[in-house]
Amino acid sequence: MNTNTYQKGDIYFYWGWNRGFYTNSDIHFKGEHYDFQLDNVVAKDRQTPFEVNPYLNPRNLTIPQTNFRIGYFINDHYNVSFGFDHMKYVVQTNQTVKITGEIDDTGMIYDGRYENDDIVISPDFLQFEHTDGLNYINLSFRRVDKILAFNKVKLHVTGGVDVGVLVPRTDAELLNFGENDKYHLSGFGGSLVAGLNLTFFDHFFVQSELKGGYINMPDMRTTSSKMDKASQSFFFDQYNIVFGWVFHIERPTPVPVMSN
Repeated sequence: MNTNTYQKGDIYFYWGWNRGFYTNSDIHFKGEHYDFQLDNVVAKDRQTPFEVNPYLNPRNLTIPQTNFRIGYFINDHYNVSFGFDHMKYVVQTNQTVKITGEIDDTGMIYDGRYENDDIVISPDFLQFEHTDGLNYINLSFRRVDKILAFNKVKLHVTGGVDVGVLVPRTDAELLNFGENDKYHLSGFGGSLVAGLNLTFFDHFFVQSELKGGYINMPDMRTTSSKMDKASQSFFFDQYNIVFGWVFHIERPTPVPVMSN
C-alpha cells in the first residue's frame, strides 16, 4: 500500500503571507527630458500591521504581502504549480545615492549634468515603490518527501524552482512629470524555494518556506507617457507562512485481499 501523504493526481492550494528582503539596486530612468541612473538604491518591503480585517477579510486579501498557489502532483513526489507572490517594494526616501546622467528642461533645481555625484532621494525628486505590488507570477516544479509521521500528523520537506514574470503596479512620482500607478508587464524572475510542511489528517497543511531569487525589470512605467521608463534588477529573499488544503482526486479504492 502507498503510504505517501501526497500521491499522483492530488490537487492542492494554499494562501499565506510573506516577508521580503531586497539587495540594493541601480535604477536607470529614461525619458524625453532625462536620462540618469541612481546607484546602490536601498529599498524595503512594507508590512501591514496585523489586524483581522486586512489579513482575514476576503475583500482585502491583497493589502498584506500575500502568496497564493495551486498545484497538481504528477507522481507521488513531484508537483507542478502556478503561483502568485504579492510582494511590496519601497525605495527609502531621504537616502543619499550616486547619480550619473542628465536632467533637462524640468524647471526644477535638479536640472543639470551629473557624473557620480551625490543626490538625496527627497519626495520632490523621486518617490518610487511597487506597493500594489511587486507581483511575481510564476510556474513552479517542486518535490515533497515525508520525513516523520505521528498518527494523523505528518512532517514533510519540500523544495523546487520557480520561473515567471513581473507585473508590478509601479507607483512612481518623478520630478514634475506626474505619477503612474498602472499594472505593466515589466520583466522576469527566477527563484529557488525550500520549506517544511506539516499536514494534518491528510488534507489540511501549514507550510513555512524560504525563497531566494533574482528579478530583472527592464521596462517599468514611471509616468503616464510611454516614453518614460525605468529599469532595475536585484536579488530577493522571501520568508513565507502559508495554509492550504489537498484534494485526493484520483486515488483508487483499496481492493480487499481474499484469504484462502
